[in-house]
Amino acid sequence: MKGRANGGARLRVEGGRAVRRLRRIRDLMTGRMDSALTEALLGQLEATKEGAWLAMAMIGGEVGRTGAHEQMRAIEHLGDEERARLVDELKTALVTPIDREDLFRLSRSIDDVLDSLRDFVRESHLYRVPDQIRFTPLLDQVIVGIDALENSVRDLASRPSAVVQDALEAKKAGGAIRRMYQYEISRIFSGELTADAMKQRELVRRLEIVGVSIGDAADAIADGAMKR
Repeated sequence: MKGRANGGARLRVEGGRAVRRLRRIRDLMTGRMDSALTEALLGQLEATKEGAWLAMAMIGGEVGRTGAHEQMRAIEHLGDEERARLVDELKTALVTPIDREDLFRLSRSIDDVLDSLRDFVRESHLYRVPDQIRFTPLLDQVIVGIDALENSVRDLASRPSAVVQDALEAKKAGGAIRRMYQYEISRIFSGELTADAMKQRELVRRLEIVGVSIGDAADAIADGAMKR
C-alpha cells in the first residue's frame, strides 16, 4: 500500500511538471512571458507589504509587540515560500520577463526588505522602546516603495516601457527613507545618549536598511528592463 501511495504521489508531481512545461511551450510559441515568475515576485511583495503594515500597526498600538512578533514569523514564512517558488520556476523557465540574474537579484532584495522588517519588529519586541509612533513617516515610505515595486513587476508583461519609471519611484522612496534616517540619527545624537536612545538608534537603523534594500530592488528591475 505504501508503495502505491508513493507511486501515486510521484505521478502527481510528474503530471504537475508536465503541465508547467506545456504552459511554458505555449507561452513561448505565442510570444508571452512566463507568468509564474511574475506571480512569485508579486507573492513576495504581497508578503513584504503585509509585514510593513504589521510594523505600522505595532508602532501605532493596534497590535501588541508580542503579537506582532509572532505574526511576523508567519508572514516571513509566506515570503520565503514565494521566493523558493521563484527560484524553482527559474530553473525550467523558457521565457523570462528580464534576465535571470536580474530576476534573482530582485527577488533577493525583496527578501532583504522583509528580513529587515522582521528584525525591526523583533527588536521592538525585545527593546520595548517607548513612543515608536515617530517611525511612522519611515514606514509610510516603505509602503510607497513596495507599491512602486509591485507596479513595476506588473508592468513587466503589460507595459514594459513603464517599468523604469515605476522603479524610479521605488528608488525615490528608498532615498527618502535614508534621509529620514539621517535626521533621526541627528536628533538622537543631539540629546543624552541613554540606553533608550541607543535602542532607538538600532530600530531606525533597521528601517534605513529597508530603504537600501528597496533601492537595490529598484536597480535590479530597472537594469533588467533596460537590457530588453
